[in-house]
Amino acid sequence: MTRRLPSLNAMRAFEAAARHLSFTLAAEELNVTQAAVSHQIKALEQDLGMPLFQRLNRALMLSSEGQALFPSVNQAMDIMASAVDRLYQQDQSGELTVTTLDSFAVTWLVPRLGRFRTAHPDIDVRITTSGKAVDFARVNVDLAIRYGSGNWSDLSAERLMTEEVFPVCSPELLRSGPRLKCPADLKNHTLLHDDMRIDWRMWLMAAGVSDVDADKGPGYDHSNLVLQAAEQGDGVALARSVLVQDALATGRLVKPFDFAMPAEFAYYVVCPKANLNRPKVQAFRAWLFDEVRASEMARAVEHGSRVK
Repeated sequence: MTRRLPSLNAMRAFEAAARHLSFTLAAEELNVTQAAVSHQIKALEQDLGMPLFQRLNRALMLSSEGQALFPSVNQAMDIMASAVDRLYQQDQSGELTVTTLDSFAVTWLVPRLGRFRTAHPDIDVRITTSGKAVDFARVNVDLAIRYGSGNWSDLSAERLMTEEVFPVCSPELLRSGPRLKCPADLKNHTLLHDDMRIDWRMWLMAAGVSDVDADKGPGYDHSNLVLQAAEQGDGVALARSVLVQDALATGRLVKPFDFAMPAEFAYYVVCPKANLNRPKVQAFRAWLFDEVRASEMARAVEHGSRVK
């Protein structure tokens, strides 16, 4: 059955004006002008074909038709408001689905999630990993952490972290392997590659090294596998600073050289713009940026202590 319903804005204007018996107070409540309320009610009366108010010199009264309509409209507004409140309360807890690259999840995100659970025990974070851009309209995902240029049309994309690219290796390889004092010494080492093999070529060029074969060496399709191979002493990996910061902090990996090349892309927090108003999404986004700031402060303190 097709429902015959007037404009919702007009019904809101009628309900507020009938409750206050004042167009002025209704306008203040709805944050519009008195003229807008008057226009909405006039349009509603024309649509219904009957007067809803009696407009006196210094007073406003409901007509008999308005008196008959008001209780049901008032109750309907209360029901809708309660439904929205329940939905809002529900979205402050429960499951939150986050998608990101598996390398970022393994090396950075998952090791820190315990702190989010402590701060927000009512939110259950579900991590999914994929190298493909997520279609929020088709997939049940609340938020994504993506690596790229930040150009995602019709989405909110806020830069989370930039990064640098530099070689890393195991402490044992640095101690007992072939000499590794300068970038040119890489010619005596096995280069480990992820699926972005061009990075080694670009880094060597930026470092002024021309006699190292940038294409030679085993390859892995995920960055975390490359880092694992480097920790095992299988060779030297070209690392991205975000993914390797914990391994460097704990000494599982070391930087043989000071030279680092700025990465072309960065990590972004991506979601539909409407999701920015959802409490669960707001909580997780705020926590992500707090974690980044804490990491940056810790690295600054560590760097300052080394300089002294």
